[in-house]
Amino acid sequence: MNAKTMQWLLRREMWEHKGMLAWVPLALAALMIVIVTGVAITGHNATIQVDGVTTSVAGTTIELGERQQQRLAEGIVAVSPVGAAPIYLALAFMVFFYSLGALYDERRDRSILFWKSLPVSDAATVLSKAALALIGIPLLMIVVELATSLILVAIGLTALAIKGVNVFPQVLSHPQFWLGPLKMLSLLPVYALWALPTVGWLLLVSAWARAKVFLWAVGVPLATMIFVVWMQKGLQVAVNTQWLIEKLISRLLIGVVPGTWLMASDVAHRARDMDITANTRGPVAAFDMIYQSSWAAVATPEMIGGALAGGAMIAGAIWLRRRREEG
Repeated sequence: MNAKTMQWLLRREMWEHKGMLAWVPLALAALMIVIVTGVAITGHNATIQVDGVTTSVAGTTIELGERQQQRLAEGIVAVSPVGAAPIYLALAFMVFFYSLGALYDERRDRSILFWKSLPVSDAATVLSKAALALIGIPLLMIVVELATSLILVAIGLTALAIKGVNVFPQVLSHPQFWLGPLKMLSLLPVYALWALPTVGWLLLVSAWARAKVFLWAVGVPLATMIFVVWMQKGLQVAVNTQWLIEKLISRLLIGVVPGTWLMASDVAHRARDMDITANTRGPVAAFDMIYQSSWAAVATPEMIGGALAGGAMIAGAIWLRRRREEG
């Protein structure tokens, strides 16, 4: 497998799923821009909370002191990289369902017979699908989210300026405003490593199941969870159900949701301190704490063990694809 082959395979995947990859993020971005623009124009039910004081923006003007404007600017700077957060939620669904159908759909429509006639190995094919799920789709969604967030911030700042609160200088001159997007992009490896067991599990099921692939992928972990809870509650068997659910079952199903790596045991306490940090050192410091905690999760047993398990399941998916050609 060389770089040119992998590039061609990735282009094939993007071409086959161009509808999902193009229209879902663009539709979400457009919807959010329309909603925020409407709120900015009408001011309906919109409020600003600074230092615990809530101010309505429905009036003709807004009165904020210099310190309040600075705090407002810091709050806008802190949330600007995640201003279009629903797009990150869509990312989780896109990666989940793409991985779930990646190897099953080609057997269902029997296109696998054509693709196997090409001089491309099963390993290269499966790895290209895993690469799109772990890197390609997240990178696309992060870029769309950051662009949408920038537009939303511009709309919000313009609306505030019209109302008499011009915080453009404080926001645009803040270093975090420009560093925030770069920090979000730099979290792509963290996402890929954390989502690896979920993507590996979904690819494994996608390569194995002959039908009802969603039921197998979701039903088996949920049935296992119900079974161990029944063992603990009904039969009084000493089973650590909380550990099993948090460290095993949830990693198979929700690892594709951005930010869930903050649940890792060694970094959870950092995330819990976010509110304290936001109140004492400001929202920008709270954002930095989340960023540092995200990278701290890379060295946790959950991340390392999950990545190894995910790699093993992807290897299993390659082995299964090599032997399954029927629909």
